Order: sequence, then structure tokens, then C-alpha cells
Amino acid sequence: MELLEVEPGDTDFVQSLARGLEVIKVFDADHPSRSLSDVARATGLSRAAARRSLLTLLKLGYVRSEGTLFGLTPKTLELGHAYLRALSTPQIAEPHLKDLMHDVHETTALSVLDGDHVVHVARVPAGGVITVAINVGSRFPAYATAMGRVLLAGLDEDEFQGYLGRVDLQPLTDRTVRDTGELRTIIESVRDSGFCVADQELNQGLRAVAVPVRNRSGVVIAAANVAVGAGMRGLDELRAMVPRLQACAAGIEADLHLVAGP
Repeated sequence: MELLEVEPGDTDFVQSLARGLEVIKVFDADHPSRSLSDVARATGLSRAAARRSLLTLLKLGYVRSEGTLFGLTPKTLELGHAYLRALSTPQIAEPHLKDLMHDVHETTALSVLDGDHVVHVARVPAGGVITVAINVGSRFPAYATAMGRVLLAGLDEDEFQGYLGRVDLQPLTDRTVRDTGELRTIIESVRDSGFCVADQELNQGLRAVAVPVRNRSGVVIAAANVAVGAGMRGLDELRAMVPRLQACAAGIEADLHLVAGP
């Protein structure tokens, strides 16, 4: 992570706030606790700046300390939940996702594109065995997921070309697409078919099928999916779910249109 650079004379930029947010972001499942030195190194901040940010977050209740180690508290969830509470789409989508889950007996979800990642904003688990930890707020590289590819297919050509120019196709499994030319071919196929199936590219043992959710203008704003264990459902079974998944998306779109008004 590189130290934030600010344009000279940018009086609207609050650098201390930006530093605090960067500090929060260095904690994750692999690094739930970090020392001051770890935080300074991960953010690119000086030890003094990292210390000030940590102590401020500590006083505000977003960070806890145990000896020389720091970690996040559950209060940090409020930052993400504020966004989710302000977003009507997850609340509108959830009843439709629940109906679909009861229909296909598999986990259903809704995601949006955030930069080069997909973020789960609604999820209805079926209670089956899923081999990757996925919750509301989970982020995954768009290129390796069915929902991500559906959302990438919704970009205009300039946006998609920009994405291809900067994306780093890391091999998350031995099935993950590694070539941008191959990814482009996949996305073009998704545009033609209106759905995407991904087979164990994000995580070994996980398969998914996804379709777009569009606004009144026809712009793709989200993706709905069904995720299954690879040992439980074959690819043909996933493709057979597409009509029911599209019906779910159509229901979400209809309710979104009602909320949006004429």
C-alpha cells in the first residue's frame, strides 16, 4: 500500500481522515492483529503518523489494543452498514432471493461492482456446504466470479478496455483465467447469452451462475447469482437454473422501478 499523495493546494482533502481509513483497511482475515510497526509498513505512513491514527481510532472505539498489538472492533461494521442502510436495492432484492433459494435449494446473492471487485450486498444462505467464506460485504476480484463477469459485461467498451489494461489476473485456483484475451472472449459471450457460469475459478469446489439486474434505462446495476458446491451440482444443472434466476432478477427490477417512480 502506497502513501497517499495529495495535489498541492487541495484544501478540501483531509489527510488525517484518509490516513485513518487506510489504517483500518490493513486489517483483514489474514492480519486480524498488527503492531504499530506493521501498520506503518503496510500503509506507508511514518510510525508517528500511524500511531496518531491508531490512537484516534482507539479512542473512537474502532480499534482495540492488546499489549503491543492492535485490532479492529465490531464498531467498524457501522461504516459499511451505513452504506448498506442507505442502499435500497439489497432490501428490495432479499425477498426475491429468498424465494429463489427456496426454489433451487441453493445459496443466492446479489452483488455490485466496486472498482475492480464485486461486493456482496445481499445474501440468502441455503445451509449447504460452501467452500469459501462469503458474507454481506465480502469482496472478490471481478474477473474470477460469475457475478463479476456479468457486471463487467455491463460496462461500456472504454470502461472495459480500461479494466483489461490494469487488471492483474492472479491464479486463485488452477482454473482461474490468466489471459486478458481469454477474459475478453468470456465477457463477450456473457453479453451475448445474458448469463455467466463460473466453475471453481474463485475457490476450488465452488461453482456459480449469475445474471444481470438492470435499472429502468437498461444499465446493469447489480448481478444476482446462485452458488453451489462443485460436488453437489454439475454445470448443466447450473445452466438449467438460468430461467429461474432471470425471473428473480426481473422481479427485483420491477420492484426497483416501482421505488424509482415514473
